[in-house]
Amino acid sequence: MILGITGGSGSGKTTLLQQIAAAGGVIMDCDAIYHQLLREDQTLLQTIDARFPGTVTDGQLDRKKLGAVVFADDAALQDLNTITHGAVRQEVLRILSAKPRLAAIDAIGLFESGLDALCDVTVAVTAPQELRIQRLMARDGISREYAQKRIAAQHSDGWYREKCSYTLENCGELDAFATKCIAFLQRLGIMKAD
Repeated sequence: MILGITGGSGSGKTTLLQQIAAAGGVIMDCDAIYHQLLREDQTLLQTIDARFPGTVTDGQLDRKKLGAVVFADDAALQDLNTITHGAVRQEVLRILSAKPRLAAIDAIGLFESGLDALCDVTVAVTAPQELRIQRLMARDGISREYAQKRIAAQHSDGWYREKCSYTLENCGELDAFATKCIAFLQRLGIMKAD
C-alpha cells in the first residue's frame, strides 16, 4: 500500500510518518529528497539559478534568499515547483521500483506534483495556524513573520481536506495525535490492534 501524506508546514505529518515507519513502511520525505538533490544534482541547481539569479552561490542554494522571492510571488513559487517536482518525482519512482509492501510519500505538493496518482490512499494532516507558526519558529529557527509567509504561501487546510481520502486533525498534543495516527493505521489494516 502506498499512502500519500500531505498538509501544510508544521501540521504534524512527521508523527504519522513515524507510525508508518514503525509498521515497516518506507518513508519518502519529498522535502528531504529535494534537499539531497540540491546537494548532488548540479543540473537542478543551475536550472534554479537561471530562473532565480543570485540564489545559488558557489554551488550552494541560499534557501532564505530563494524563500524571500517565492513566498512573496505566486508565479515565482509555481515556477520553482515546476522545476523541482520533476526531479523529486524521478527519485520517488526509483525508490518505488523496489516494490515495498508499505510506503508513504510525504509531500506538501502531493497533488501539484502528480505524486498522488501513485498512491492508494491520500491523507491530509491539519493543525491550527497558530500552532503551526509556533512549530515552524521552533523547528526551523525562523521569525514569526517568515513562518507566517511560508504558511500564507501554502494551501488552506480546507483545500487539503477536499483533495484527500482522509483527514487527521492535529490539535497539538503529541501523544494524543500519535494515538490517533495508530488508530487510523489500524483501520486501514496497516497496523494490528493490540
